[in-house]
Amino acid sequence: MKVPRFEPADVLRFLLAILYSVAGALHIMLPTPFLGITPQWVPWPQTVIVLTGLCEIAGAIGLYVPQFRKAAGLGLALYAVAVFPANINHALQDMALAHPVLGLWYHIPRLAMQPLLVWAALFAGGVYSQRKVK
Repeated sequence: MKVPRFEPADVLRFLLAILYSVAGALHIMLPTPFLGITPQWVPWPQTVIVLTGLCEIAGAIGLYVPQFRKAAGLGLALYAVAVFPANINHALQDMALAHPVLGLWYHIPRLAMQPLLVWAALFAGGVYSQRKVK
């Protein structure tokens, strides 16, 4: 019996699909916590949160549809860049509290991982590859 061999992009694709599916579902089913961290300058925040949830789910599915894989990877990478202001706003709001809810132990790694999420989406989507093109 042949054991399946998983490439790093396969593993990242799986992990990102789970991450973005769960996050997307939470954006749609429980938008209130996301409203609290959405910067004031974002128009129609409730609509934006639901739409971002739909985009996360579409991106997760798209990673598994070969014709859409690159578009999904690029879309999820752009999404990770677009939500960075909300992540910064969340950290600033939490750290401004007398007793922060999540604290630096959460916010520093979360903000530092944002570039990794961008790279992972590009890699899992086949937009970026370490393989040499012949």
